[in-house]
Amino acid sequence: MSTSSDQQRLHDLKQFLSGITHPQLNLDSLRPASADASFRRYFRIDGNDGNGPLSFIVMDAPQPTEDVKPFIQVAELFHSLHLTVPQVLARDVERGFLLLTDLGTTMYSHMLNVDTAHKLYMDAIDSLVLMQSQSQPEVLPEYDRAFMHRELMIFPEWYISKHRGVTLTEAQTDSLNKVFDAILANVTAQPQVFVHRDFHSRNLMVMDKGNPGIIDFQGALYGPLTYDLVSLLRDAYVQWDEEMVLDWAIRYWEKAKKAGLPVAPDIDSFYRDFEFMGLQRHLKILGIFARLAHRDGKPHYLDDMSTVMDYVRKTSNRYSVLIPLLRLLDTIEDSAPQFGYTF
Repeated sequence: MSTSSDQQRLHDLKQFLSGITHPQLNLDSLRPASADASFRRYFRIDGNDGNGPLSFIVMDAPQPTEDVKPFIQVAELFHSLHLTVPQVLARDVERGFLLLTDLGTTMYSHMLNVDTAHKLYMDAIDSLVLMQSQSQPEVLPEYDRAFMHRELMIFPEWYISKHRGVTLTEAQTDSLNKVFDAILANVTAQPQVFVHRDFHSRNLMVMDKGNPGIIDFQGALYGPLTYDLVSLLRDAYVQWDEEMVLDWAIRYWEKAKKAGLPVAPDIDSFYRDFEFMGLQRHLKILGIFARLAHRDGKPHYLDDMSTVMDYVRKTSNRYSVLIPLLRLLDTIEDSAPQFGYTF
């Protein structure tokens, strides 16, 4: 956003806030809260809801790149499922402004360590099972094969071509497409539930009551059952030993079965589903991180690529149908030029 349009946007935002009478807001306290990988920005503002001083969150989601309507829909849906999510207190849908309740500043990523992880992840898994067990079709858009295939194609476009500087041969493209087909065959056969699609340590807030608080859910869809679990346990920003991940996955599987969710009947089949879903997500993430760096000028996302690639390599090495991906990655890394990045 240019400086002039940024100032106009801030002027419009303050105009929106000045028209809100409840809660009472202190406009002079408006300050940046965070930004994310999209064009959305977040501010924090102090005020009073009649019961005492509080802080609130203001979302700035400029059109046409952003749209607040999905956020409002999913916030209402998840709140109705008794999940802890921000509530929408005021809105200007046309201009893309929302006033939200504030879930605080403590992300899971700030608190996760060997002592806290088990309790935090069990709380997150309980919330996940609560959400999934109340899922219904035709409430959210479907996370279907075409959608997931489009996501996979971000990997060759942005990671292989733009980031690694490699042009695939016809044979290599064919080999990669066969791997994609194998991944999609697995994940599209999985039972479908509500899917947050970014259920990880930077979108879960540590709460005294109703832990975790859940944010950044505007992209929620109806799709594969293992997607959010793999987002949580094979987080691009936090990595755990395989034994711990397996233990948490088993605990989820047991809770999900008890809740009546249609998980695979044996843990080996379930874990295979979990791994194939993770591979789809992590290939997409490699492409997205490359795109954020090269197109959007956010090179810090490259710092987390090694964790994501480690997940991809370990999973690919465990299943014969995925070995061609491992070989392709070896070839790419051997032939890719060494880039120097200037941003």
